[in-house]
Amino acid sequence: MAVTINTDECIGCGVCVDECPQEALSVDGVCTVDADACIDCGSCIDQCPVEAISA
Repeated sequence: MAVTINTDECIGCGVCVDECPQEALSVDGVCTVDADACIDCGSCIDQCPVEAISA
């Protein structure tokens, strides 16, 4: 199961992309998740400054 991005709250800062060890996140305006690559490690959740990512 991949993490979930609240696109209404995401500011597209890209901090989560830099933290993802699987390169499962990308930003094109807002963050998106490649569900096949995400391993639910939670690294991105802790780094999101607006708490737009959840498990």
